[in-house]
Amino acid sequence: MSVEEFEEAVADALDEVPEDLARAMDNVVVLVVDDPPDDAPPDLLGLYEGTPLTERGTWWAAGSLPDRISIFRNPTLAVCADRDEVVAEVRITVVHEIAHHFGIDDDRLHELGWA
Repeated sequence: MSVEEFEEAVADALDEVPEDLARAMDNVVVLVVDDPPDDAPPDLLGLYEGTPLTERGTWWAAGSLPDRISIFRNPTLAVCADRDEVVAEVRITVVHEIAHHFGIDDDRLHELGWA
């Protein structure tokens, strides 16, 4: 799968986010990155970096750098056998990382089946 096709899969997954949730996302950017950081597991498919909405207080103000959701292309391609699997895995990863933006932790995501 080309970089452009992968980016399109991420864009399609973002388009599937319900409108009310998409509007509630605040100061967050979603990026396609080839590989996770060197200090992360090499099979990491996505990463949320920032301050979840549930933890933002009065100290969190305009001018703060945006939160980042990174979707890692190479590890995703490595665990998927075909395009359909990539699209499905990207969707799961995007939902998983957006959930972190809303303050949902990994334990709760596992309970909900979004691990």
